[in-house]
Amino acid sequence: MRITFLGTGTSMGVPVAGGFGREIPTGDPRDDRYRTSAWVRTEETSIVIDTGPEFRLQTLRAGIRNIDLLLFTHEHTDHIAGLDDLRPYNYVQNGSIPAYTTQSCIDSISTRFPYMFGQNKTPGSVSLDLKVLDRPVVFKDCTITPLPVDHRSLPVLGFRINDFSYITDAKTIPDETLEKVRGSKVLVLNGLRWSPEHVTHITILFTKLLHFLRYRKM
Repeated sequence: MRITFLGTGTSMGVPVAGGFGREIPTGDPRDDRYRTSAWVRTEETSIVIDTGPEFRLQTLRAGIRNIDLLLFTHEHTDHIAGLDDLRPYNYVQNGSIPAYTTQSCIDSISTRFPYMFGQNKTPGSVSLDLKVLDRPVVFKDCTITPLPVDHRSLPVLGFRINDFSYITDAKTIPDETLEKVRGSKVLVLNGLRWSPEHVTHITILFTKLLHFLRYRKM
């Protein structure tokens, strides 16, 4: 399995629009980051997690030529705003792209992108086969397990794909989800700040503590 982080930036990206807070480029690639997204490749499949505002640029930079499956963590704009950039994949692959997420994310996408769905679907618009992921599913050579977390009051899904676990935009992680992570070879966790505590995200210090105190024992 090969993992490409297409973006690891905050909801506003790094740097933010207008360059506020940074007038001179640092030259450090960690200071120039697209919105959060990942690309997972195995011998048999190509899976993308989230399609943020820079999705077109991310696909060009990473060289993504096909997408067999989409996974959406949740419906916030920094995770779904690039949906329209999926059109070329529909054209080249000649069909809808299956996608898994929460029911609330499906409802939000259907409302915010109405031209993609239903009887009034615009010809040539993005075609998705959206389904709720509420239990493990097998897709080609991957077993995909939902990892529910809480983004304060919004339900968010992390995903375990075989022995790789990916969690973003979490404030709290239920014990049931930690149990599902058990045995992973790689665990990716969000961490918005070193400190202080953030209302909707865990901090980097908490992430490190969780990793060493909980994940190391799994």
